[in-house]
Amino acid sequence: MFPVTCTIIARDEADRIERAIISVRGLVDEILVVDSGSVDDTVAVCRRLGATVVHHPWQGFGQQKRFAEDQARHDWILNLDADEWISEDLRFELAGLLAGEPPRGRTFRIRTRLVYPNCDRPSLLADCHNYVRLYHRGATRCRNSMTHDEVLPTEDVVQLRGDILHRSFRSVAHVMSKMVTYSNLQRQEYETLRDVSALRVFFEFPFQFCKYYFLRRHVFGGRAGFVYATALAYSRWMRLMIRAGW
Repeated sequence: MFPVTCTIIARDEADRIERAIISVRGLVDEILVVDSGSVDDTVAVCRRLGATVVHHPWQGFGQQKRFAEDQARHDWILNLDADEWISEDLRFELAGLLAGEPPRGRTFRIRTRLVYPNCDRPSLLADCHNYVRLYHRGATRCRNSMTHDEVLPTEDVVQLRGDILHRSFRSVAHVMSKMVTYSNLQRQEYETLRDVSALRVFFEFPFQFCKYYFLRRHVFGGRAGFVYATALAYSRWMRLMIRAGW
């Protein structure tokens, strides 16, 4: 197997990071956690599970992940978040891939599927994102951005079939808290929005709700899907107000 480092950025994730680490143990050669000042048991949990923990003050999502790339012992990076874990299908697929010769300059996209709180698997037709998660740091890097942490694909990007599972929020209050933090980072990184029309203020919430509930398929998530779509729509409206300086 060619060597891979799994990088995870974290802060106060003691209740969720264990599942992420266990899902890749025995598959990768190094698990590197970049902690930005946890006050809970995150660091102790990671070290108990055999992960290497490095402290780095919070700079932004992209910057934290670039720091993790720099600290990794190996050039091949599997990028996970603390609230994610790889599915059994993806683990089997990655085991076969890593058993061969390392591809040169190649990137691999992996779909990330949302899992609602108190659930262990995605709902029917669950919302998903599809980004590069396995890559050679000599061929591409995470974006140098406070708010965006995508890894740019190379021309020969390959789509993997298995999924990363993502429990992105603990509660509705957690959704709101995350969005406020994210909106304030956006306001720091980009110019303040100007001349936000009253029409946009009025329609932002219903537009965002329809987008998340129907287009992002939370309609199939039952009560949890309705609550999540509503919380996200309100958070998007709130982000608009924050970036406008209101």
